[in-house]
Amino acid sequence: LWPWLLASSGLSALLQLVTLPFFPDSPSYLLIQKGNEEACRKAIRKLWGEGDHQAEIDDIMKEKGAMASTKTLRVLEVIKERSLRWQLYILMTVMTTLQLCGINAVESKFEEYLIPYVSLGVGLCECLSSILCSTLIDRFGRKVLLWGGYLLMSSVLALLTMTLSLQHRFFWMHYFSVILIFLFVVFYGIGP
Repeated sequence: LWPWLLASSGLSALLQLVTLPFFPDSPSYLLIQKGNEEACRKAIRKLWGEGDHQAEIDDIMKEKGAMASTKTLRVLEVIKERSLRWQLYILMTVMTTLQLCGINAVESKFEEYLIPYVSLGVGLCECLSSILCSTLIDRFGRKVLLWGGYLLMSSVLALLTMTLSLQHRFFWMHYFSVILIFLFVVFYGIGP
């Protein structure tokens, strides 16, 4: 029953994967990140209908100007910056409490000696995915990461369902399942 229950969470990911290509890009993303004003106007018309949307474009341009004057900090600079300490503490708390999410319930399918390693690996993958996401989102944009994350998560869930069903037949299937869980956590952190 566990493999099917785990696979059922892939249905929502599959639904989002199928519908995501039909969603328009964000107007602010098109104007600020891509610098494409015509695509921005087209996206605004698609979202809000025909009309004069110059005020919204002006607001986005003001936001772009404000962002240009803001300094982008590197990871070490964020850690050293005193004004960002509370945000950093909150982020660390959230990342720590992610250990209590449901993905750790999958560990009950493994032999007793593997569970501490799986738990440690899931935590490390969550940290890795948050670091990767923060660096990749600026380069590729949210839509690409969401689309890729859902596609990869769906694939991993399908494989994980098979490996959990077959792990009593092959001794090495436990290890393959653990690797798939790690990949699922990384793709979940990068995508959705």
